[in-house]
Amino acid sequence: MPSKPPFLRIALVLATLLGLTALAGCGSAGSDGEVVLRVGDQTGATQSRLKAAGLLGNLPYKIEWSQFAAAADLHEALRAEAIDIGGANDSPTVTAIAGGSKIKVAAAWSNGGKGSYLLVPKDSPVRTVADLRGKRVSPTTRGSVAHYLVIGALKQAGLTDKDVTLNFLAPSEANAAFSTGNIDAWATWSVYAARARGELGARVLSDGAGINSGLNVLSATDEALDDPGKRSAIQDFANRVDQSYTWSKNNPDAFDKWYAGFAHQPVAIATQLRPEETNYRRIPVDAALATQLQKTYDTWVQQGLFPGGKHLSDYLDSRVDPR
Repeated sequence: MPSKPPFLRIALVLATLLGLTALAGCGSAGSDGEVVLRVGDQTGATQSRLKAAGLLGNLPYKIEWSQFAAAADLHEALRAEAIDIGGANDSPTVTAIAGGSKIKVAAAWSNGGKGSYLLVPKDSPVRTVADLRGKRVSPTTRGSVAHYLVIGALKQAGLTDKDVTLNFLAPSEANAAFSTGNIDAWATWSVYAARARGELGARVLSDGAGINSGLNVLSATDEALDDPGKRSAIQDFANRVDQSYTWSKNNPDAFDKWYAGFAHQPVAIATQLRPEETNYRRIPVDAALATQLQKTYDTWVQQGLFPGGKHLSDYLDSRVDPR
């Protein structure tokens, strides 16, 4: 099952955003001069967690939320300047930069590499990554954190992506293919992994240990960062995201209840995922972060996803970083 062509995905994203804009309006400020920050949110997780933590009250600016199924769609919206900021892992972020997106990384967090999984059906004969030779594997979308996990896990097992058949699918398509046996393994993340494990009993073949960076970065358009009002709003928003991670770690029962409701899964699944979801720590937007992003970028260059030549240190903006 092929994924949608890039031009079609862009058209769908823009059509959705145009509809949102018609309903809510956009721009640097509202009719009363209030700053409006347009935030892209994968699966609605950030908005939901901030609300659960009580961090969306008394905002000194207005947020217009746009929800996306995957980072690829969020980054297409950033490239089109249909949103001001959005969070994603490092893999799709550097993929977007390689594709010419004029964005900067304004804030970053790391959970030590947790949160992405290579899954197989519960009754699959596959027991190790090496058993995937000749099998059909979906890394979800091309250039995603799950794609990075697949490449790394295959390498650890002495294989390459030429030893398997890769099927790049949108999350909903990959879920359908996985549940019907049309793919043998699926690499995915967050709520999608939770649902596959909770509803389908999927087994974890690899949790990305020693492969993925665990980075979650907040990217912003140059235009938003150069606007003093929006830059101040971005700084406040990043601080609230940080506070929401602290809330998650300090309130395990409340976190489990929230995540179970958000993901529509049993509390036991939320408890299982809590260590990776609550382990995020803010890290500086500095040379060390640039080095990690460069490593991810260079990996994709070696895979032939795009030509090299970019220095990721050029795509960091520390103006909202409190350090």
